[in-house]
Order: sequence, then C-alpha cells, then structure tokens
Amino acid sequence: MVKDSSYTLADVRVGEEDGIPFVETEGTEDFDLRAVMECGQCFRFTPVAGTSHRCEYSGVAYGRFISVAEDEGTLRFYNTDIQEFGSLWIGYFGLDTDYAAIKRDILSRSDRPVLGEAVAAGGGIRILRQDAWEALCSFIISQNNNIPRIKGIIGRLCEQFGGYPSAEEMAAATAEGCESLAGLRAGFRAKYLADAAQKVAGGEVDLAQVAKMDADSARAELMKIKGVGPKVADCTMLFGMYKLEAFPKDVWVKRVMAEWYPNGLPECIKGAEGAAQQYLFHYIRSIER
Repeated sequence: MVKDSSYTLADVRVGEEDGIPFVETEGTEDFDLRAVMECGQCFRFTPVAGTSHRCEYSGVAYGRFISVAEDEGTLRFYNTDIQEFGSLWIGYFGLDTDYAAIKRDILSRSDRPVLGEAVAAGGGIRILRQDAWEALCSFIISQNNNIPRIKGIIGRLCEQFGGYPSAEEMAAATAEGCESLAGLRAGFRAKYLADAAQKVAGGEVDLAQVAKMDADSARAELMKIKGVGPKVADCTMLFGMYKLEAFPKDVWVKRVMAEWYPNGLPECIKGAEGAAQQYLFHYIRSIER
C-alpha cells in the first residue's frame, strides 16, 4: 500500500465534548465511514443511534473503546487522546495510506470500465488493520452466517470471557473440548474455534510468522486449522494481517469473477488485490439490491 507521508499529527485538533475527549481531523473523499463499517470486514462496531453527526459508529478494537463520527469535511474520534490516536488509530483506520494514489494506479492500468465504476462506487472503503487472532476467529464464525448472527456470537464470546479472549485463554477453556463454547450458540463453528485456539496457543500456527510469509505460504499455514479454507484464510490475511495481495472470494466475488474476469484477476490490480476486492464486492452488491 502507498503510505501517505503528508499525514501528520499536525493535521488534527483535540477537544472535549460533554466531558468526553476527542481528536478531530479533516475528512477525505477517500474515507467513507459508513462504507468502511458496513462492508463486512469487522463485526464489533455498531451505528450510534440518535447521533448529532451525519454518521457515527462505536466499538472496540485492541481492547480500546472508541466512537468515530463523520461530518462534511471532518472525522472525529471520541474517547482517545493525541498519543493513542497517533500510535493506534491512524494505522487502524488506514489514515496513513494514500488510497487516492492506489485508485489512480489501478485505474491507470485498467482496460475494463467496470473497475472504474466499482472504484467510484466504493472508493471510500479502507482496509482496517485488525488484530490477526480476532480476525481469524471472526471469519471462522462468519462461515455460512449473516452479519447479525456473527455479531451476536462475537458479543456472547466477549461476554463469556470478559472481553475478546486471547488464543491462550480460549485454549485453556477448550482443553477438554469445545463444550465450554456451547453458550455462544455458534454451532459447528465452535469446534473450529477450539482447534484454532489450540494450534495458535500451542505454536503450531504462529500468526506473527504467518504475517511475514508470502500469500501462498500464509494461506497454507492458516489452512492447517480445521474449518479454515481459502476464503477464511484470505480474509484473515487481508483484514488481520494487512496483506493486500489477499483476495477473498465469497459468493459475491465469485460472481464478479464469473461475469467480468473469467480468465482471472486483471494485472492492473496486482499489489492492491485486497482493496480492489472490496471495491468490486461493494459494487456488485449495490447494483443487484
């Protein structure tokens, strides 16, 4: 991804609203909060009802609660300070990545109008830099599931463990089997979560090392976990390891490939496959609603 070296903490201001600290930065046409939160890449953020802002979501990442509001020309991050914003949230929300340059590069090499239409429709989507273990569990849970049920299972998981459990915590709880996860009502996915916990906590699958591997090697390593196929592996790589060469294929993206790219991915998206996947995923869903 192209780093946006022009973005610095000098571009933000700090303040307080009703006793809640916030950090505010200028918005960008390449950041659409609603699109980011509703594109299916994360499951722990929810819309804030009755917000005075054009759009606002609150949720938890890396054990930190945050609320993000978008208005014309601004993004406001509540419950944080300048230090945490700089060390965590700039990277998490991809504010240090020049998506305008990425889109220009894709379009300059594309010979298919559909890709231009997809970029125009979903150009405000950014890939969040999520925790790899949390992303792995979330996309195991997502199999043959819908977003409300996924969020429900994850909510019950966090309630049971008092927060998102580490691999070690879940491994300890499932040492004798997955029965301890029955309260999640996750169905067949519970045994996959238990296997993931055992293999990650035991070092058989080292997520930090997987993140350093090439895409094919990383995919093969993740697929050592029961229930993890190519799609879950690629989702983990893209959303949990920021490996932009990953290209998850769900039913929507398979339709994209069948209709527009039957001979394989176009060369113009090489190096930014993950971003292109989100644009195409958003686009085909929007035109077929």
